[in-house]
Amino acid sequence: MCLLIFAHQLSADYPLMVAANRDEFYARPTAPAAFWPEYPGLLAGRDLEQGGTWMGVTREGRFAAVTNYRDPDVAMPAPRSRGELPLDYLAGNKTPASYLAELAKRSSEYAGFNLLAGDRDSLWYFANSGGQAPRALSPGLYGLSNARLDTPWPKVERGKAMLLSLQQGDGVSHDDLAQLVADRTRADPHSLACQGLNDTMDRTLSAQFIVTEGYGTRSSTTLWTESSGSIHWRELSFGEEGELSGARAEVMEPWSRSVKTRLKPPGCG
Repeated sequence: MCLLIFAHQLSADYPLMVAANRDEFYARPTAPAAFWPEYPGLLAGRDLEQGGTWMGVTREGRFAAVTNYRDPDVAMPAPRSRGELPLDYLAGNKTPASYLAELAKRSSEYAGFNLLAGDRDSLWYFANSGGQAPRALSPGLYGLSNARLDTPWPKVERGKAMLLSLQQGDGVSHDDLAQLVADRTRADPHSLACQGLNDTMDRTLSAQFIVTEGYGTRSSTTLWTESSGSIHWRELSFGEEGELSGARAEVMEPWSRSVKTRLKPPGCG
């Protein structure tokens, strides 16, 4: 992912609300969100080049998402793909705290990243730059792009303000959440300069929804969880001109309530 706007435990009815964009080169092969045959309870898109994912959720309520940490001074390739990280957490059974504690010991194997990992009880954040330890997030409203959590980039601040307004209304919908990350307008140079974003690339990537030659927003994902345990997910896919090219929506129930018997967890016969 390259932009996530989310609310964690601000509502008893909706413990987690997320709106997110994945920005990537159009030439990079990608499979849209689906349940993975090897992990039947996992719903996520798939990076067909490296095999990982950028964001996913499981019927057990595990959630993970990763963004790149943009550092123009570090251009050396890393030995491992960042897309491994959400998949490794989602496919396992470690708590967010234990998984991130273990990851912190080997995080230098990856290029700069921000990782969110959570379950029905907690949501954790870890970045492998800056030397900070993994931390549990307090109930609140957050924004994450290609800098550290809540760095006040214009597109992050705009999304957070819209989510705050949405939180104060009644109910939630995928269309409402999608608007949090749908603005295609580039930020004005002054607001970017206030954050030290001064080059041409910063201006190009300053919109929430990016459309450029060869690179742009490939998908927008919205989700929320309910106090009942249900998870609502929708992914919209986009083509090279920013046009809608596909959509998938799912309502996921906990394993004990699921009527989709073909999607049994591993080891259930």
